Order: sequence, then structure tokens, then C-alpha cells
Amino acid sequence: MTDALKRLSDEGVAIWLDDLSRKRITSGNLAELIDQSHVVGVTTNPSIFQKAISGGDGYEQQLTDLAARKVTVDEAIRMITTADVRDAADILRPVFDATDGQDGRVSIEVDPRLAHNTTATVAEAKQLAWLVDRPNTLIKIPATKAGLPAIAEVIGKGISVNVTLIFSLERYRAVMDAYLTGLEKAKAAGLDLSLIHSVASFFVSRVDSEIDKRLNTLGTEEAKALRGKAALANARLAYQAYEEVFSSDRWAALEKLGANKQRPLWASTGVKDPAYKDTLYVDDLVAPNTVNTMPEATLEATADHGQITGDTVRGTYEQAKAELDAIAKLGISYDEVVQLLEDEGVDKFEQSWNDLLKSTEAELKRLAPEA
Repeated sequence: MTDALKRLSDEGVAIWLDDLSRKRITSGNLAELIDQSHVVGVTTNPSIFQKAISGGDGYEQQLTDLAARKVTVDEAIRMITTADVRDAADILRPVFDATDGQDGRVSIEVDPRLAHNTTATVAEAKQLAWLVDRPNTLIKIPATKAGLPAIAEVIGKGISVNVTLIFSLERYRAVMDAYLTGLEKAKAAGLDLSLIHSVASFFVSRVDSEIDKRLNTLGTEEAKALRGKAALANARLAYQAYEEVFSSDRWAALEKLGANKQRPLWASTGVKDPAYKDTLYVDDLVAPNTVNTMPEATLEATADHGQITGDTVRGTYEQAKAELDAIAKLGISYDEVVQLLEDEGVDKFEQSWNDLLKSTEAELKRLAPEA
């Protein structure tokens, strides 16, 4: 079953699961995926937690205790989510130890309502790192304009970061710059750079969803021929940018001090359009030193019928650029699309967080002891 997943791992792609719930932890399912499906990390986001906690399985006792203590709904959510991340980190600890800290990681996101507030994001990241208290945690910070200085500040304090919601090539370069700036700050503070890790989550499927919608509206044969091309082209050019930045003199100076490369992570790899093969954003984004974080359905599809044929990224840059240029020539603005996707991404996570606040508040009221 897992030959394709093993091949993917052998090509230098770390397989992370884009999901977490208490049931997945307590049932042994997460341990099983690590053991049998080459899963070496876990990512979470507000939508994942909203789904898990609203589903309710396994959270009743903790919610009852929190209700008895009369904690605020914000505190309750942080207690619940950090408990899940801590337990998942413990399950993944052997992977973390075996890979010298590169994998075996679990990500937890700062409150999405802080996406445009640099100071609050830094404070929240420090608090989350302290609350989870596991060396194999990654704190997720969105790649908004306010997020960039927060990333540099948090890395500079020696906290490992998963930068999320990256859609544009320009913003991705700014993220890598923020990471290097953070490492330089950490060096100035006398920290051990070898203990700091980071991934940059470059979102994939949503780019196709938005650009395909615009190509369909145009409806010409030329437009139709470009459907399903944008997301892969964008991600492949991101990898080209990664190769450039991490072969620079600035990087070489940090690498000599033991710094780790910030790996590109392919996020949003579940295929949204049923016309495309369900392993498209796995099979066609194979490159060394990357991470692919998959929803369970994509993980299972890859195990079952993924076509892993070696590196499918390097050597494609000219073609990728030509495809994005062709889309631009049809009047579809790349800058407009990526900004829209970032705005929608932040809004979606904020909405999920608000839904989680409401459903948790209702549970706390229901379980509150009678006065």
C-alpha cells in the first residue's frame, strides 16, 4: 500500500498530515500513520481544530473541568488545542530525535485575529511556545505584511516557525528574507542556530481554483488549455526562488554557523476540481528537501495510486514561467489573484476561529455546574 509514499520520502519529500484531533491521538491512529504511512509531521489550523472540537469526540471531560473552573472561552480553546499539540508532539518525538529536529514536528497557529498585528503575533507565538513546551513544535505565523517582521522577531528568539498562507512569489521571497533576518538576530543574541527550524507553507490548490474560475469565464480554447496549470507553475517557481536564496552568500555565512534551510512546504494539496487526478499536487511537486502536508484523503490516494517518478520540479522553470505569462496575457492579474487568496485565507481562518469560540462557549455553558 505505501510503496508510493516510501518513494516520495526517498525523493526527499517529508510527508506531514494536515489534520489533528484528540480521537486521532487516543485511538492510536496517528501512531499508526507514522508507523505505516511514512508520516513524519502534523499541521493544524483553526479550521482543523474547529472541526475536531465541534465534533466533540474526546473533549467532554476537559471541557467539563474547564467549565468548573469558569475559564474564559479563549483560555479554554488554548488549553484544549495546546493539549492536543503537546500529545501529538510526544508521539512524534522519536521521529524528531531520529531526524535531528528536521521532522517529527507539530504546528500550531497564532490566533488568526492577530494576522495584521505584529506585536500581538510575537507575544502570542512566545506564549504558544511556552504553553506547548515541546522542542518539536512549530508556531504558525501568517505571511501577511504584519506577519513578516513578526517572523523575523520570533525566529530571532530561537522559536521555530511554520510560515503559513503564502500565495505569491514576491511574498515568498520576503518570507525567506524574514527567516534569514531572524537567524541573524538569533546569532547576535548568541543562540544556537542549529536548533532553529522553519518551513514556508506555499499554498497550491486554491491558486488553481481562483485562476481556473477566471479562465472558465473567458471560455476561449486558449483559456481552457491553461486550466490546472497555474498552481503547479507557481509552486515550481517558488522552488526556483528557494534554490536561489539558499545558495546565496548571505545564506552560506549562516549555514557555516549550523543554520538549517527553511524548507518549502506544499500546503492545500487536496485537489478541489474532480476533473483533475486526486494526487496532482503530490505527484507533480516532487523535489528534494520539501514537505507535502496532506489531508488524509490525499494521503490515502497517494498510497493507493500515486505516480512518484522522481523530481518533477527542477527543470520545469521555463515552462512554468511561460504558463503564468500566458495566463497574464489573457488579462488575468496574478497580483490581484494572490492578494485575494491571502485575504480570503485570513478571513476563512478567522471565521473558523469565531465558529470555534461560539461552539466552545456553548459547550462550557452546557457543562457549567449549577450554582
